[in-house]
Amino acid sequence: MKSKRRIWPVLVLFFLAPAIAELLSGSAPPAEFFHPLGLLVLPALYGSGAILVRELRVRWRKGWPTVLALGAAYGIVEEGLMVKSFFDPHWEDLGLLGSYGRWGGVNWVWSLELTIYHAAFSIAIPILLTELLFPDRRDERWLGRRGMIGFPLLLLADVLFGFLALTSYRPPLVPYLLAVAATLGLFSVARWLPVKTGGRRHPSPPPRPLWFVGLGFVATLAFFIIFWGFPAIPLPVPITVLAGVMLPAVVIWAVLRMSRDGAWNDRHRLGLAGGALMFFVLLAPLQELDAERVDNTSGMTLVGLAMLMFLAGLWWWVRRRSGEETADAVQ
Repeated sequence: MKSKRRIWPVLVLFFLAPAIAELLSGSAPPAEFFHPLGLLVLPALYGSGAILVRELRVRWRKGWPTVLALGAAYGIVEEGLMVKSFFDPHWEDLGLLGSYGRWGGVNWVWSLELTIYHAAFSIAIPILLTELLFPDRRDERWLGRRGMIGFPLLLLADVLFGFLALTSYRPPLVPYLLAVAATLGLFSVARWLPVKTGGRRHPSPPPRPLWFVGLGFVATLAFFIIFWGFPAIPLPVPITVLAGVMLPAVVIWAVLRMSRDGAWNDRHRLGLAGGALMFFVLLAPLQELDAERVDNTSGMTLVGLAMLMFLAGLWWWVRRRSGEETADAVQ
């Protein structure tokens, strides 16, 4: 019975992570995402990564900084070690970032962008939304011994498949080894970050959830302006890199300030994640209408509507649950 309780959040996260990171973002439109190969490779990659990050955070009794550090490590594994886009100047998605910010055999601006993207959208947000769906299980372990063996093996097999089969490009040895070292370093940082503590009592409540929606949306908009707008101008590479590094630091500072050092609730958390995803919801129909896209973007409008309905339903569920908890506390 306990294993049946654990399987549902695992299944949701297994498919939600790639649905956000690849399908909603437009990186893999419906024709690619729902292709048999896509349904095999993408959940095995993103889903396994998100499940393992979430499981390690619970087992280590850590907080969201550990999730973000492990998410960044995951980004390096996927983009650096698996598909090698950190190094390949001809990777199909690079565009002008194949030359802008390239030095020493590394696409530095692209590498920074994708590391931040995967930490937030491939790992942290899917975990947050899944735990909002299953609030009574957010502090539980979802994997047993077999799961802690099976998912790493599945992820490893997917990474090896991607390295060998997705592209014939072979990266220079030294930068590739540095990517391995960076992955191990982020894992060590995540392991030794402080243990999760309870939220502090704060004299004033956090702002309304709508402010968190705005923060999430503006942060995502700023993210794409920095990593695609700045190079298009073009601004000097150091300015783009500095802005790219500062953005997550500013967002984390703003979340800590607005959450009153952890005194926020699930509606605020959903507002932050939902605001970030609303950028892609609004972008979805524009991607379908983009005549310059060489891939098949049919169905992206439906993808955006589906995510909008999912977020609306989750908002209703979280708000209703919060109301019931408040009523129980009063009684």
